[in-house]
Amino acid sequence: MGNVLMYVVGVVILVVGVLVSIGLHEIGHMVPAKKFGVRVSQYMVGFGPTIWSKTKGETEYGLKWIPLGGYVRLVGMYPTDEAVGAKKPTTWWGRTAADARAASAEEIHEGEDHRAFYRLSTPKKLVVMFGGPVMNLLLAVVLMGIVMVGIGVPTQTTTIASVEDCILVGEQTKCPAAAVPAPAKTAGLQPGDVIVSWDGHKADSWADVRGAIRGSSTVPGVGKEVQVVIERDGRLMTLPITVEPVCRDKSGKVVSCESEAVVCSDRSGKKVKCTSSGATKAAGYAGIVSAERTQRKPVWEVPTTVGSMVWQVGDIVAHLPQRVWDVADRTINGEGRGEESVLSIVGVGRIAGDTTSVDASADSLVSGPTDRIRMLLGVLAALNISLFVFNLIPLPPLDGGHITAALWEGARRQVSRLRGQVRTRPADSARLVPVGYAMFVLLLAMGVMLIWADIVNPVKFT
Repeated sequence: MGNVLMYVVGVVILVVGVLVSIGLHEIGHMVPAKKFGVRVSQYMVGFGPTIWSKTKGETEYGLKWIPLGGYVRLVGMYPTDEAVGAKKPTTWWGRTAADARAASAEEIHEGEDHRAFYRLSTPKKLVVMFGGPVMNLLLAVVLMGIVMVGIGVPTQTTTIASVEDCILVGEQTKCPAAAVPAPAKTAGLQPGDVIVSWDGHKADSWADVRGAIRGSSTVPGVGKEVQVVIERDGRLMTLPITVEPVCRDKSGKVVSCESEAVVCSDRSGKKVKCTSSGATKAAGYAGIVSAERTQRKPVWEVPTTVGSMVWQVGDIVAHLPQRVWDVADRTINGEGRGEESVLSIVGVGRIAGDTTSVDASADSLVSGPTDRIRMLLGVLAALNISLFVFNLIPLPPLDGGHITAALWEGARRQVSRLRGQVRTRPADSARLVPVGYAMFVLLLAMGVMLIWADIVNPVKFT
C-alpha cells in the first residue's frame, strides 16, 4: 500500500510540474504581448472543459481539465481581409483561411485594430512567439542547476566497484562452463582498487580508463597485454592484464563479432557509422565496473549539459515519425522497447511513479530521498527541453509556425524597402491554418499511439 501511495505521489508531482511548465510557457507569450499593447483575452492552462476561471482586467485566467497544453488568446492573430487585400475564396483552402481571418477579426474591438497581434513589427512578433519556448529553456537551466550544482550527480570514478567473473555474451546472466574468464579477474584486480594509469595513460577520470581499455585491443581474437597501475590499501601496484577484444550491439551487450547486430564505435566507445574514420567493430574489454559517487558540478557546466540535452532532443524530434513508427512496429509484433524509445506523457508519468515508489537497494537507481528528488527534477528538466525544441518546429499550430510566418513577413518587407517600394501588406498567415489542422491530426495520432504503446508495451528501465 505504501508503494502505491508513493507511486501516486510521483505522478502527482509530475502533473504539477507539467502544469507549472505549461503555465510559465504561456506567461512567456503573454507578458511581452501585453507589453507591446496586444489585448490578451484568455490565459488558459490545459484544454477541454474549464475547471476554474477568473477575469482580471481584460484577461480571463483559467485552468482546464486536460493538462496536455495551454494557450493565450492574442487578439488579431491573423490579419483582416482588408489588411491582406483578400478576394472571394474559390477553394477549400481559401475558404478555410477566410474563416480564420473572419474569426480573428471578430475578436478585435471597434477602434482597437492597432492592438491586434498582426499589427506588431516582425521583431516584436518574434519576441512574443519565442517567449514561450525560451521560458521552458530557462526553467530547464534552473532545474539542471539545482540538480548539478545544488544536489550533485552520480559520477563514475576510477575506483573499481566490482570485477566480472567472465565475459557474458548476448543474454547470458551467469557464467557458463566454457566461458572466457574476465581479464580483470585473471589479472587479480579487486573491488576498491583505484586505477592510477592504464597502459601508460594517466587515469584522471573513468572516461580516461574506459577509452584506454577500449583502445587496448580492437582486432577480434587478438588480446593485448598492458600494464595497469593501481592503488590498493595506500600502496601503488603494477599488474599485467591481457585485454580481450569484444563486439557489442546497439544496447551495449557483448555479441559475436560475426553477428549482424554488431554496432561500430570509435576509441572512446561512441557509436559511429562503420564507414567512419577510426570506426571499429571490436573494442577492448577488461570486466571492471566503476564505483559511483555523487559529485556537485561547477555552475559553468550547466549550460553545456543543457545544450547537450537540447541537441539530443532535437535529434529525436528530427526523426520523430521514424521513431514513432518503430514503437508501433515493436508493440504490434510483441517486441520489447529499448530505453532510448520515445515516450508519451503516460510513459514519463510511469518513470515518475517508479522513481518515488521503488525500494532503495544496491541494484536500484535510487538509494534515498536525494536520489528521488534529483531524478524527478531531471525528468522535469528534460520535459521542459522537449517543450522548447518541439515548439520550435516551423509548422503551425506550434510556435515555430508563427515564427516562420513572422520571418517571412519581415523578409518581404526588407526586400520591398531595399527596392524602394511601398510597404508590403502583412503576410496572410491564415493561409497556414489548413497546415495547422493537418499537423494537429498527425500529432494527435502519434500521441494516442504512444500512449497505447506505453500502456501495453512499456519501456523497462534498469
